[in-house]
Amino acid sequence: MRVYVPLTLPGLAQAHKTGEIGPGPLTAYAVTPALREWYVSDDIEELEYAALSRAASASLRLLAGDPSAARRRIVVAVDVPDKEAIVDPDRGLDAGSVGEVRIAGAVPLAKAAAVHADADDAEADVSAAADALGAADLGDDDAQFTVDGAEDHELLWFGVQEIPGLLA
Repeated sequence: MRVYVPLTLPGLAQAHKTGEIGPGPLTAYAVTPALREWYVSDDIEELEYAALSRAASASLRLLAGDPSAARRRIVVAVDVPDKEAIVDPDRGLDAGSVGEVRIAGAVPLAKAAAVHADADDAEADVSAAADALGAADLGDDDAQFTVDGAEDHELLWFGVQEIPGLLA
């Protein structure tokens, strides 16, 4: 199963240094039955993009909690056995957790298929979105507009061998 693990650049640097994403448990996003129902599509590419987008939003939340991290959303696409990606049945239909899965332990970085990251030109919008996230959660429409501005930036695809360049 392809899962999308939200990180920050410091998290990616740590994974690169240790050779694994972790420690567990990890929160990731995948094409789950709830995501299929929420997104209402049978196109696997569209569903995987939706899971990637959910992970990008979770990466933004990580950035909001770490003001010292570079303002770029990072998502690592990893292939894990289906049985390792567990959906919480109590949260399956909670709109905030659609597509969310838990992975009990660390995942070897060698299982990563790709890294998705913001381009440099997204940093200002991502920074503003991270700063506005709390107000958006409380229903502030202007703050939500700012958060949505970060989502207007597509994450770029990088091969795993390009991680050192992303960290430079």
